[in-house]
Amino acid sequence: MKTFCLLILCMFILCPLAAQPGKISLGFREAGRLSADSSIELKNQQARRAIREGAWALSIRAFFPQLNFSASEDDRLSLIGADSFTKTYTISLEQLLFDGGRTRAARSIERTELALLSEDLKQHESVLIETAVTAYRQILSSRMIAAIRKETLISLKEQYRIMTEELALGLVIPLDLIHAEITLKEAELELDSMIIQLEEQEKQFTELLGLDKMPELLEQVDVYRSPVIPGRETIYRAALDRNPDLIRLVHSIMQKETEVKLASRSLIPLIKATGSYSLSGQRYPLTRQSWNFGLSLNFSSPWFNAGAGGSAGWEPPYDKTARAQSNFSPLPDPASGLSAKQANLALALERENYLRFQERLEREAALGVNVLQLNEQRRILAVESLKLGAERYRLSEVLLSLGRITRIELMEERLKYAQKEAAAVEAATALLEAERSLERLIDLPPGTLEEFNRRNGRFQKQE
Repeated sequence: MKTFCLLILCMFILCPLAAQPGKISLGFREAGRLSADSSIELKNQQARRAIREGAWALSIRAFFPQLNFSASEDDRLSLIGADSFTKTYTISLEQLLFDGGRTRAARSIERTELALLSEDLKQHESVLIETAVTAYRQILSSRMIAAIRKETLISLKEQYRIMTEELALGLVIPLDLIHAEITLKEAELELDSMIIQLEEQEKQFTELLGLDKMPELLEQVDVYRSPVIPGRETIYRAALDRNPDLIRLVHSIMQKETEVKLASRSLIPLIKATGSYSLSGQRYPLTRQSWNFGLSLNFSSPWFNAGAGGSAGWEPPYDKTARAQSNFSPLPDPASGLSAKQANLALALERENYLRFQERLEREAALGVNVLQLNEQRRILAVESLKLGAERYRLSEVLLSLGRITRIELMEERLKYAQKEAAAVEAATALLEAERSLERLIDLPPGTLEEFNRRNGRFQKQE
């Protein structure tokens, strides 16, 4: 037990992380946030999303009048009559009066696409955060196991030193010393391998965070920490409100509903008003004026395209004009007539996916809580086994002093105890992973499940 209580100290001896001036200190949440902030790809996607957001904001221009300026010069050379050189300057205005809500629906669809894009960005960010948190946990676990092995190696070296003295006194045979030396070398190789693995993990973690040197890690793996286990119903209700995948399905349903509305409005006409003012003449200053006002209706559908319109004008001081026109085009695109059915089918499918995903969330909430409970039981068993291992090692020392066992057997007991220490660390790490799985399900930042439990006030205490 003393060995296990000293492993934190050994961990700092193995991997010194004492606070230094300018050194960054990170918890789970800060490490995840730093990983996301340092991702160039995520920043690029966020910039693209911001550009699309700006484009969507500017598309409101479709509701306002369209102003046009034009200038022309018409030259006519005649062999019989007089030549003419007519110059014309025109200002025209076109305003959409009614389109059956098409423009508004199109903007709504684009807005929903932006919401879906935001959810995709959030999911990408979540993956980056989770990668950093997983690496964080692995480093904590590796450091503690390396510290255990280092402390075990120190103990084995002490036993080997005693055996060399006993060999000189004739209390052990050379074969026992060789056996002890092999055990010692194997422990050294395991420790060296663990240190190399740990160094590689820290290097990858540092690169993942975009830092130049390894930060100080504030979190720890506490094998004696007993978590507060939330109720299944509490997790399920929170998942219905917060789960990112479910929220994405809600936005997708909203988009499909808008597409259905848009497809059902194909027979509603577009009504536009137009107006223009022109100045013309053969030489400057231009003196001939003309005004023109019109109204047009356009029908566009898979079965026919049709349009009708009329305009009236005035050319001061004496002339007035009027014009009417219409057009009809049958079967311009009959295949697109099935778009309304396709939109309805897509909407029905998305709603069915939503209902099924709700059922899936209920199962995942129950499974996540069960996994957390099982990992807590595993941790409790590992701690109990560790206590028994400590007692067994203490009894082995007594048996050695009584001559009932050899020092080689004591060294083997020490190795078994180290395995129980490592198993306790792994069980505590698995418990953290199970908690993080529930946090992801209800979209919580890393390490905030306990705070969520306190805030909701509904949980099951572990017996």
